[in-house]
Amino acid sequence: MTELAKTFDPAAIESRWYAHWEENGLFHPDRPGAEPWTIVNPPPNVTGSLHIGHALDNTLQDILTRHARLKGKDALWVVGTDHAGIATQMVVERQMALHQQKRTDFTRDEFVAKVWEWKAESGGQITRQLRRLGCSMDWANERFTMDEGFSKAVLKVFVELYNQGLLYRDKRLVNWDPGLGTAISDLEVETREVAGKFWHLSYPLEDGSGTIEVATTRPETMLADMAVAVNPEDARYTALIGKKVRLPITGRLIPIVADEHADPALGSGAVKITPGHDFNDFEVGRRAGIEARDMLNMLDAKAAICQTADGLIPADLIGLDRFAARKEIVARLEAAGALVRIEDRTIQTPYGDRSGVVIEPWLTDQWYVDAATLAKPAIEAVRSGAIQLVPKTWEKTYFNWMENIQPWCVSRQLWWGHRIPAWFADDGRVFVAETAEEAQALAGEGVALAQDPDVLDTWFSSALWPFATLGWPETDKPSPLRGEGRGEGPVSYREAALAAAPHPNPLPAGERASHAPQLGGRYPNDVLISGFDILFFWDARMMMQGLHFMKDVPFRTLYLHGLVRAADGAKMSKSKGNTVDPLGLIDQYGADALRFFMAAMESQGRDIKMDEKRVEGYRNFATKLWNASRFAQANGIGGSDTLEPPAATLAVNKWIVAETVATVQAVDLALADYRFDAAANAIYQFVWSRFCDWYLELIKGAIDAETKAVAGWVLDQILVLLHPFMPFITEELWHALAPREHDLIVAQWPMPDARALDPAASREVERLIELVEGVRAARAELNVPPGAKIALHTGAGSVPEAIAPYVERLARVTLASGEASGARAPILWGADTFALALDGVIDLDAERARLTKSLAAAQKERDALAGRLGNPSFVERAKPEAVEKARADHAEKAADAERFATALARLG
Repeated sequence: MTELAKTFDPAAIESRWYAHWEENGLFHPDRPGAEPWTIVNPPPNVTGSLHIGHALDNTLQDILTRHARLKGKDALWVVGTDHAGIATQMVVERQMALHQQKRTDFTRDEFVAKVWEWKAESGGQITRQLRRLGCSMDWANERFTMDEGFSKAVLKVFVELYNQGLLYRDKRLVNWDPGLGTAISDLEVETREVAGKFWHLSYPLEDGSGTIEVATTRPETMLADMAVAVNPEDARYTALIGKKVRLPITGRLIPIVADEHADPALGSGAVKITPGHDFNDFEVGRRAGIEARDMLNMLDAKAAICQTADGLIPADLIGLDRFAARKEIVARLEAAGALVRIEDRTIQTPYGDRSGVVIEPWLTDQWYVDAATLAKPAIEAVRSGAIQLVPKTWEKTYFNWMENIQPWCVSRQLWWGHRIPAWFADDGRVFVAETAEEAQALAGEGVALAQDPDVLDTWFSSALWPFATLGWPETDKPSPLRGEGRGEGPVSYREAALAAAPHPNPLPAGERASHAPQLGGRYPNDVLISGFDILFFWDARMMMQGLHFMKDVPFRTLYLHGLVRAADGAKMSKSKGNTVDPLGLIDQYGADALRFFMAAMESQGRDIKMDEKRVEGYRNFATKLWNASRFAQANGIGGSDTLEPPAATLAVNKWIVAETVATVQAVDLALADYRFDAAANAIYQFVWSRFCDWYLELIKGAIDAETKAVAGWVLDQILVLLHPFMPFITEELWHALAPREHDLIVAQWPMPDARALDPAASREVERLIELVEGVRAARAELNVPPGAKIALHTGAGSVPEAIAPYVERLARVTLASGEASGARAPILWGADTFALALDGVIDLDAERARLTKSLAAAQKERDALAGRLGNPSFVERAKPEAVEKARADHAEKAADAERFATALARLG
């Protein structure tokens, strides 16, 4: 037994215990015969650093992993990072710019080598930070989406999808980021409201019989207009369908076509169609019979004006930036009399979430996955319950997106990433293969081939995470996760620790086989923890790829948590200056306090409001447990030598055993339902209130051998229950309370026998607590001096002899039979009415005056707040946080008023 320091200092224990766990291989799964349990982390960007969202996500994963390990399962938490194509290339190019270098100063291979150098030097920041949070990941088998084994899986998937006709090259519109020079996905486009204009233009009919009016928020795109659309039911334009108009500036003749995209109720009812630069127009153009290869393109990769295929754009506009061109074109339209009017409008404008520049729909050749076909099994998996979405409310959103999914553009115009395994011949033929040699064999000797310069979208590779991290497609080889650990020292320590721990919990052979269909029982994974914001970025894509290639779901449960928001409920962002650094919170309060805050506030996907005071409160909770353990040490209470509750004869000991059993059951049920908040709060209430505030107070001065055994057993159960949430302090206390054969991280989850419970004894102690709380409340309401010991008259009732000494000590009263004379305050206890004798203890008149004044003030504030909340104008117009504060203040003042009224009633 190690004597605990007087003051709990998280920093003194956290790095020491984490290093111990990792160095001794205790995160590595190594329980042959035990039920496998697997979770994979959403791989953070290799460029990343720990933010508060990571802290939430990884805390929840670690709680489940540590819990599974304590339950005797062979728990594996797969860890790794994503190569983050765009983000990483941006970071490295910025560093090069500091040395007046550009990417294009180097060959592709030279630049990629520089990225690998950067990764080796700076790419591990977030993994070091995850260690500070306490994440029990299997670092011995850390993966990277560009490592050799993973790359093989990516190439195999690309080639197989291509050969199956599910991956193809097509000319379509993409979201083009001119700042980055690459296509990006719909999910990487951030729509902002921007003050803009709505330009109304007049296009003359070819035959000179009139004009037709159109409107646009991007007048420069008229340089590539290919049609004007009108609704076929719009009688104003029926006679014009099939006629042509001549565009100002370019002179191009374009047809008037009928299409339901044109809404007669909007503007003039006629719409200019630029199929090469607008997603809706692209579809209208195709319905009008314009092939994608024939659609006009008027912008280059940097969003500057380029010549269209018909050569009709004036030469002096070529090379102008799109926004400079806009001003020039508007001026020319006005000069030509083609500008009807300009309206001020708020425009929904797409921006690249990384570059911050306006996104252009751009017609280009890209690689696409037939997502609609791959989505069908994934839809059915959720509908059938093969994958459980928690909370279930996300199912509607999931189905809506998946049932309307568009082709998935998987190519990116970058140098860093998985190079697309496609080779082109001079005649345009394409050969897709895993290696250049295989592609050449397909093409035949003498055919010159050039590899596609593009790379794959990072989400394409991370979609394989649940199975490619486990050794697929090398399924004939032993999984790297079943290796020999990290050397003889750690392995021998781990083997000794696991041998000493009361595990494993082997399954029957038949059940093992059914639970472990693939990859050593690791696929499907048991659960995935994810923010709802990557449901379609990542989660759905893993479902599609896992079901297609593994013929089974990638995980059995998908838990979607909410966002961590600022204290006022606003979304955190660097631009608002309201972000919170989790590492700063760990420095100040400890990782355990931050983790417990995250768990206690996580309520099935609802957003969490950051509250540093709550984090501080959970640091105080850790301190209370620390002090309780010091009390135990001082009174000869140590760790238990039994998993079952010790025999107990005293009511107080029977009661705490029953409370422990109830808490274990509550935590088990909560974690089974992924109610992290309920699990954390059950432990919190038990430790703070039942164990520390009541049990330790009840046993003071009467700690016999039985009580030492029971108290030590309960403290052990607390440490195991709390370990998934607060791993550092619990491991420290576990070893401080007794010499242990194994670490807490590999201990056994509590399974006390409910047959040991004694309901009568529990009820007796509950009645004791009820009476003491009643007396304490009355003393506080009436301002009775804390040190004053006063008489409690039992009237016609009585206090059982077994609990009478506890009542007198804890409530600071002397029990007296019969009725009290003089001033008294009634105390209700079940069917009995006791009374506190107040004569000579307090100034009754002064106390009545104080309470009357306090009651009036509380009622006045309560009613004023009620009036404000009852005013629809305030509720509808005030900021939400102001309304919320008013409601909280009203509840507080109403409670104060009730408390003062109760105290006055006691005085009579």
